[in-house]
Amino acid sequence: MGNRTGMTAPAVVENVTCLGCGCACDDIGIVVRDGRIGEARNACHLGRRWFGDGQVPPVTRVDGRHVTLQQAVTDVATRVADAQRPFVYLAAGLSCEAQREAAAIADLLRARLDSITSTTVLPFVLAGQARGYASATLGELRNRADVVVFWGVDIAARYPRFPSRYAPDPQGIFVAEGRRSRTVIAVDIGAATATADADHRITIAPGDELATLTALVALARTPASAGRYASVAGNTWVVARELGTALLTGRYVALVYDAEPDTRAPRSELRFEALTSLAQSLNERTRCGAVAMRAGGNRSGADSVLVAQTGYPCAVDFSRGCPRYDPHAHSARDTDLALIVGDPTTMPDEIAVEVAGSSTIVVGPRASETTLGVQGIVIDTGMDGIHVAGTALRTDDVPLPLRASLRGPRSTADVLRAVTAAIRRAPALGV
Repeated sequence: MGNRTGMTAPAVVENVTCLGCGCACDDIGIVVRDGRIGEARNACHLGRRWFGDGQVPPVTRVDGRHVTLQQAVTDVATRVADAQRPFVYLAAGLSCEAQREAAAIADLLRARLDSITSTTVLPFVLAGQARGYASATLGELRNRADVVVFWGVDIAARYPRFPSRYAPDPQGIFVAEGRRSRTVIAVDIGAATATADADHRITIAPGDELATLTALVALARTPASAGRYASVAGNTWVVARELGTALLTGRYVALVYDAEPDTRAPRSELRFEALTSLAQSLNERTRCGAVAMRAGGNRSGADSVLVAQTGYPCAVDFSRGCPRYDPHAHSARDTDLALIVGDPTTMPDEIAVEVAGSSTIVVGPRASETTLGVQGIVIDTGMDGIHVAGTALRTDDVPLPLRASLRGPRSTADVLRAVTAAIRRAPALGV
């Protein structure tokens, strides 16, 4: 018997990777009904919002006129070849393959190249460059961590499935009883509260965060028999001794914090160096893996791709013919042409304001839904991980495959490859 309603039977695409947050959960089941996403099984609220119904616009426009993709690509090549100070910006929502193509265009144009990293997690990146890391994969935390510390990170709102997929809930090789095998410590920094499900909760005033971390480092580096800081007075030391005792009794400590901006409480950017120092110091007495959480859209992937192709994670300047790193400069200022790649709705407001007065080219999913490019060039593309396969990096830099579950517009990477070929044919560039 035929389908009387005229609707096709739903299809399920299993093991799809979600880019709704940095956890990049790869166990999502996408239910496709009549060419749309009807359900995202296992997804949290961030994942459901990211997948949506899978529909994106397929617009190609030049100065307000609808044109063919070939015409738009030709116009892109002409304009970037004529630019004196071009700027290439990586928004969120790109696969590593698309990020590589965008970086290659910046190199070809001798442009400035930046990403969302510079206006979100730059203090964390600089702390890592200054102090190094004592990190771990999320799988290692799942299998080994018996003490889990959530340091002022809003897990429930920003990374909802972290507790159920990694820690503290799942059973692991060395924590066979899951949650019952672990001690969970929530450290609230003023209004920046951590997970609600905790065995111990400690509240620290925002102004005391650095002092407390410094005291913890001192306690971790002091031999247990010395007792040098056992009687030091002050509330900071009282809190540090209470927390330090719990940390040092763990076989494996997972220190989980947020690299992304958090406006819930005023906090010093120096906390990232202090947290790194704490993780390194704990490794002198026990094992500690620190994980800094990142937001969605393959932001960790952008950093890794730029490091691989330029040597630097963000704020790269090719104007002298070789990559230079200046993370303290405002890359978007004083540009006469901005090529925005990725989902422009994820751009920080300050970047959008800085490029608003320039000639703009926007290539990415939902490019036509932003005011950028109204008097420029707009090329809508499919969403990597929904319409296009590829690769993305989890917050711990583990690469995961992106699986396409719907047909959609052309991919961002393919459009950028066409742009690169057109740029090389442009006589004004002379390459």
